Amino acid sequence: MATRTPGNAARKPSPGPSKKAAAKAPGKPPAKKAAARRAPAKKAAAKSAPPPPPRRSVLMSALNALASPIAAIFRSFGDGAKNLHPAHRKDGIGLLLFALALVVAAGTWFSSEGWLNGAATAVVSGLFGRLDVLVPFLLAGIAIRLWRHPELPEANGRIVIGLSTLLVGILGLVHIGCGAPTMGSGASRIRAAGGIIGWGASTPMMAAAGAVLAVPLLLLLAFFGLLVVTATPVNRIGERVRGVGMRLGVVEPGPEDASHWGRTPERELSTEPPEDVDPEALPYTVDTDRDDPGDEIAARRRRRRRKQSVEDDEEQPAAVRVSLDKGPLGEEPPDPYATRDLAAGAAADLDGALVYGVPASSAVADMMHQVKDLTAAPEEPAVPAARNGGPGAPAEHSPAPVRMEQLQLGEGVTYALPSLDLLERGGPAKARSALNDEVVAQLTGTFTEFKVDAKVTGFTRGPTVTRYEVELGPAVKVERITALAKNIAYAVASPDVRIISPIPGKSAVGIEIPNRDREMVNLGDLLRSRTAAEDTHPMVVGMGKDVEGHTVMANLAKMPHILVAGATGAGKSSCINCLITSILARATPDEVRMVLVDPKRVELTAYEGIPHLITPIITNPKKAAEALQWVVREMDMRYDDLAAFGFRHVDDFNAAVRAGKVTPPLGSERELRPYPYLLVIVDELADLMMVAPRDVEDSVVRITQLARAAGIHLVLATQRPSVDVVTGLIKANVPSRLAFATSAMADSRVILDQPGAEKLIGKGDALFLPMGASKPIRMQGAFVTEAEIAKVVQHCKDQLSAVYRDDVMAGAGPKKEIDEEIGDDLDLLIQAAELVVSTQFGSTSMLQRKLRVGFAKAGRLMDLMESRGIVGPSEGSKARDVLVKPDELDGVLITLRG
Repeated sequence: MATRTPGNAARKPSPGPSKKAAAKAPGKPPAKKAAARRAPAKKAAAKSAPPPPPRRSVLMSALNALASPIAAIFRSFGDGAKNLHPAHRKDGIGLLLFALALVVAAGTWFSSEGWLNGAATAVVSGLFGRLDVLVPFLLAGIAIRLWRHPELPEANGRIVIGLSTLLVGILGLVHIGCGAPTMGSGASRIRAAGGIIGWGASTPMMAAAGAVLAVPLLLLLAFFGLLVVTATPVNRIGERVRGVGMRLGVVEPGPEDASHWGRTPERELSTEPPEDVDPEALPYTVDTDRDDPGDEIAARRRRRRRKQSVEDDEEQPAAVRVSLDKGPLGEEPPDPYATRDLAAGAAADLDGALVYGVPASSAVADMMHQVKDLTAAPEEPAVPAARNGGPGAPAEHSPAPVRMEQLQLGEGVTYALPSLDLLERGGPAKARSALNDEVVAQLTGTFTEFKVDAKVTGFTRGPTVTRYEVELGPAVKVERITALAKNIAYAVASPDVRIISPIPGKSAVGIEIPNRDREMVNLGDLLRSRTAAEDTHPMVVGMGKDVEGHTVMANLAKMPHILVAGATGAGKSSCINCLITSILARATPDEVRMVLVDPKRVELTAYEGIPHLITPIITNPKKAAEALQWVVREMDMRYDDLAAFGFRHVDDFNAAVRAGKVTPPLGSERELRPYPYLLVIVDELADLMMVAPRDVEDSVVRITQLARAAGIHLVLATQRPSVDVVTGLIKANVPSRLAFATSAMADSRVILDQPGAEKLIGKGDALFLPMGASKPIRMQGAFVTEAEIAKVVQHCKDQLSAVYRDDVMAGAGPKKEIDEEIGDDLDLLIQAAELVVSTQFGSTSMLQRKLRVGFAKAGRLMDLMESRGIVGPSEGSKARDVLVKPDELDGVLITLRG
């Protein structure tokens, strides 16, 4: 066996020692040193290499410099197309389809010249085969459908899907009928048959089931497409066929057809108005002599549908209506039989000013008063009978719910509501500005810097803030956007950035950024809006405008109570002024009466003497507590009447009284009158809670728990939303909240039970959480000037003088005669008596702890109770004996109150 010798190994070429061996071998330099030794040679070779040709680098630089501005131009076009109105987008799609129809028709029908016609003809003929002549009709039909019904995207999509299925089935049948040529037969044979679509539809079916079974399968596919296009279920094919026969005059309609269709062909083309409109008052002639067997059933069906819609509207619990007056773009046509102010709406649309709820100009507004709406059905709101049922009452036709007729209040007393001309008009709202485009660029740059796959797809501008909609790319977490809150605030140079993830009803994240060019929201604009004109309820008030610029109106009767809170200067007093002014502009004194409590003495003095007050403006906190106790007694009295006459709500009782359906018992001299709504507004709850916390809390809780059905509603305002002012019982019974800017997150949690109010920017910026809403609505509160308030108040005073009730401040019995020895310590003495009698423990130290008073005050209270026989004499350090039993406490308290 031969062995390999070292000489043989030396004669073979070896790849050389490895780096590790070279490093360990003695007498050889390391690999790094060898590389360093070879580096100068490489540098020298690089220096000696010829440079690249300069002409090529100059050409590439020129191309790059030319491509950058071109790409920027196309990107700007793309960004502009994103912000295009959806109505314009649909019109553009329709025009594109119609243009394609013209090109295809020119190529397939007339064989016109031109590369565009040739290309279109080749594509269409290759796809549709023999049916290429019908493609122009198909494209033109889809375009006309988009123009006529742009508000029905679901129906448009259904029709496109149905037509596609129908075409596939028909082209497959045509292809089989022409011999089913294959691709190997040539393109001309395919075009002479069903085209590529027909080949693709028929070939798999023929290979799977054979030619005999492929034909019925394709027929079923085409039949399914026809059902989808006509929106006809299989179980209603007979009804649809009979309906087509009735329209063509082949089948005579019968009563059973009216029950299914609700109207006959003659009824569809008739101009018959609703039953509650006088035909002689209409501007057109009505043919009432038609003898149609289905008219009675159809009319009964319409009445039942209208009654059901009215009941649904009455049971709607929402207390807020948001106007969607977006102008002529994308607006649905008005219902000719709906109860709305058509003259005001038409004039405002012609004026072009009803965008985001902005009213019409003064010139058009003056013309509105000379136009009568003869098609609107008369309403029956909860107002005096002289307003609705009186003969010769003029029609309601003004743009706002201002009833121009004189209202009868008592015997020979008339009252006219203030004109909305007393309130100033605001300018038109902005849909966008250059600052919004700048913010969009800043947001896009922030996402690019932090490598977040997100883009700004649009924004909605409000008077105070703009909400930017951000859509995320695939597999991007929402937390990536929320984590950039501080970076976004830094980029847009605004600390008040609020992120909503997601926007309700949208798959997008909302970023609310304050506008640098804020807009004023005037109360006059809200009361002139279409939303205010459509709702004539006397308790509807103007709140403001939301982030999208829509008008926000609130019905205080449906809230039914609201808590308004915010820091000083945040807009709380302006909100109270708007609420009161809205009531004065929309309601008469027989509809709404008010109790105003103003412990600060300067906020509500402008409303002194208005006829809506039942008592002078209350500035003393102790008297305010007595007034709240009177409200409790008034509520109990109203509930006694509701229970006695069998009604569940004061509106039903008032309607029965006006209709004469309710009479007092025999032998009673009482005259039944409708109860007005009672609105109690407390401008500063903290002052009341400091003076008489127990009495105020008990009264407020009892009112908020029970007073909804009695027509009594509370508006509680405070600038100190702490837990000792807004207690848990008050919060639990006041479901609607309005939070202005607060100084801390804790205050926001007290008001809204969630953070958010601490990020508001003040000056009317608010979060409105009505009853039943899951998330608050951000809005800009309305503003009314002192001059406007003075004009409205003066008009009300000129119409009617205030008549106050004497029993509000007097209490339940005769006037109190407080013992001079008690003085101003009556409230403390009553609390001490309740505490001692209920616990049967008379201790001075206990009074100090429970009432938080000093030793001298506690000793004086104990002496007063001893002099009145409540406790026994002092026995040193022992507790005094309690001489009154708990069941005798009510009599003792009455004696103490005088």
